[in-house]
Amino acid sequence: MLLILRGRLVAVSGADGFPGDNEQSPATLPGTAAETGPDRPWPVRHLSPKIGEYIARMSPVWVEGQVLGVKRWRDLVFLTLRDTEENMSLGATLPAAAVEALGVPLEDGARVVVHAKPQWWTKTGSLQMRGKEVRTVGLGDLLARIEMLKSALDAEGLFAVERKIPLPFMPRVVGLVCATQGDAEHDVVENAQRRWPAVRFEIRRVTVQGPRAVPEVVGAMRELDSHPDVDVIVVARGGGALEDLLPFSDEGMVRAAAEIVTPLVSAIGHEKDSPLLDLVADWRASTPTDAGKRIVPDAAQELLQVSGARERIRTAVTSRLDREARGLATFRTRPVMAHPGRMLDPHRDRLEALHRACGRALVDVLSTADATTRELAASLRALSPQSTLDRGYAVVRDAEGAVVRDAELLDPGDQLLVRVARGTFIASVDDVDVDLEDA
Repeated sequence: MLLILRGRLVAVSGADGFPGDNEQSPATLPGTAAETGPDRPWPVRHLSPKIGEYIARMSPVWVEGQVLGVKRWRDLVFLTLRDTEENMSLGATLPAAAVEALGVPLEDGARVVVHAKPQWWTKTGSLQMRGKEVRTVGLGDLLARIEMLKSALDAEGLFAVERKIPLPFMPRVVGLVCATQGDAEHDVVENAQRRWPAVRFEIRRVTVQGPRAVPEVVGAMRELDSHPDVDVIVVARGGGALEDLLPFSDEGMVRAAAEIVTPLVSAIGHEKDSPLLDLVADWRASTPTDAGKRIVPDAAQELLQVSGARERIRTAVTSRLDREARGLATFRTRPVMAHPGRMLDPHRDRLEALHRACGRALVDVLSTADATTRELAASLRALSPQSTLDRGYAVVRDAEGAVVRDAELLDPGDQLLVRVARGTFIASVDDVDVDLEDA
């Protein structure tokens, strides 16, 4: 029979001659996955067995995980093995006899090691671990693994003191992550409000043990960290066995706690309990009650301290005033204060001495100036033309006012203006004699 498929003629065969599940005969199917293509695909019925054959070649393996969804059906126990760090899971089956051989009930949240072989179900296309043996993870193994994780996180600096944030003195709102049932919520809220009645709480009730604890606690912490009014976050749990506290040593929870920016208080268990969340938190409370007392101040104690501070201030001010008053009284009894005029006596004597010195200095200056003036006046008189005139000399000027210095320039009959020591007169030239020897 011929079938037109995507524009091509394809030979098909079937029990009744109609197109069925055998679009290609096994002889025409690609031999390997690399040879398949859009025109030569593998049918699901051909691929699924090949996956099963590939998986069947795998050896049995010991695998560890957290148990979820334990169900028994006849002689088999069905469960899920979950990796809490990466949130991955695998289905598994175990013989009921192997589970009963543990000697303890296999419950959700337990950590086990299963010896199993991967098995592929070709009809449903699902993978399942077919186990033969199962062992619970011992307490010593758990502690060793926690110590290894603790060392690794410490090396990364997640527990460093420098990265811890101081708690606020007076938080407006406290974010509380606690169990849906239990005393931790009551211990934190009651003790905090007893110390500081005005404190408010944003409470997120979550599962605090088992497989759901890590995602629920991490989600609550992140939600409170993004709340604009929350000033501090408290994660509280009322103690328990080591296995119950394992979620608070989970790597995912510890890293999430290191990422939040709101100050974090860890109040997990009791004094002897120490999950890794205590090390990464900004402050560790030994109990939820201790956390309630630590996150807020004590109103009564603060009032007592304020009263004490006011009394100390009053005492200090009174002592200072008394000391100053005594100092003032002592100062007033000094002679200088009894007769303040005596303070001026030394200054008065000095002022009088300075006054006399100034008078003498002024007389000296004036006497020197007078002598200098007299000397300058005598010099001026000696050099003055008037002195020359006083000695009998005269100044002769012609009609144009020019001083006559040469007799040859005169002619008989010229009028001359003659100035003597006392007054002037006009003279007339009668004769000119230039013979200096006769003069």
